[in-house]
Amino acid sequence: MADSGDKTGWRELREFADVDLTKSYVLAWQSEGDTLLIDVDLYLEKDHPFFERPRPAEKVCIRPALIEFPYVDECRLGDSSPRQLSEIIVDIGIGAIEDLSVSGDGCYEIRGEFGTVSVSAERPILRLKGP
Repeated sequence: MADSGDKTGWRELREFADVDLTKSYVLAWQSEGDTLLIDVDLYLEKDHPFFERPRPAEKVCIRPALIEFPYVDECRLGDSSPRQLSEIIVDIGIGAIEDLSVSGDGCYEIRGEFGTVSVSAERPILRLKGP
């Protein structure tokens, strides 16, 4: 894993334009083959194309979404040794996202109340779920 000097923060990644991951919440971790799926309640900012004005009882625009990491080569929880994706996701908890960054070697690091998850994979895909 590369040092923090060559990391790019999530705000600089086009996949996360007009969302705020630090106001988003991980609901579940899943795997399908070599793809990591993160089920999230995603905070949409006003400039996001799917932003809707919050209803009177709501304060912000939150939408269900999936963050997909395709073609996972390696996955770690904290400083543990890499394990099979299907084995490691059972140990990852849920909670608020604090940060997501990528190093120059394609390793994504997701930090939050659930700990630190490192994933070596292709670029993430953000998919909003239907109503």
